[in-house]
Amino acid sequence: MHSNTGKIALVTGATRGIGLHTVRQLAEAGVHVLLAGRDRDRADAATAALRAEGLSVEAIALDVTDADSIDAAVRTVEARHGRLDILVNNAGIMIDDVALPPSRQSLETWRRTFDTNLFGLVAVTQAFLPLLREATAGRIVNVSSILGSVTLHAQPGSPIYDFKVPAYNVSKSAVNAWTVQLAYELRDTPIKVNTIHPGYVKTDMNAGQGELEVPDGARTSVRMALIGPDGPSGSYVHLDQALPW
Repeated sequence: MHSNTGKIALVTGATRGIGLHTVRQLAEAGVHVLLAGRDRDRADAATAALRAEGLSVEAIALDVTDADSIDAAVRTVEARHGRLDILVNNAGIMIDDVALPPSRQSLETWRRTFDTNLFGLVAVTQAFLPLLREATAGRIVNVSSILGSVTLHAQPGSPIYDFKVPAYNVSKSAVNAWTVQLAYELRDTPIKVNTIHPGYVKTDMNAGQGELEVPDGARTSVRMALIGPDGPSGSYVHLDQALPW
């Protein structure tokens, strides 16, 4: 396996949950990781805990819904490192009212969900793409969900057929579609972009109602962040299993 020493990664939404464990596992693999969060104090605290374990982690403030915050983060990374090898777009929210059917979710819920889960992800990617192009072989990992699978949502009896949280689900379908568009644009470059399902993980987002422990939920992101030149681009996977769009 190729060495990861010297690689620079940035993980959004990384102060807790899957994002925090993605930072930990990348750092354990030898990567220098920028732990990004909206709340600088929380990012600093999470970073201090990891650094106390001897891991190479650096805190950075980044609100994916704030253009000025994104620009400031890009300038910081450029000044300190001059490039970015890995971008893990992990930040996301689920704010649907599960007691309401799809047609009754508020437009405000849709807008806020898309602002973070799709538009924020696209904005961060666009902003960091020049620094990813400076890397030898950039990697972009978009954290989606099996709930973004239109195929499985339309298939009676599928594992997600009865789980209609529409703003969240459709935002993740859009992330998947964006991944395919970007992978096409970058097809003749060394940059690879993939979308992943972390698994049904016990997180704050679902009040701990999951099957996997949080560290296991980070494994797919880390795997796709560290793929070699023969790895896929434009794929939608959980661990090494391809998922239906």
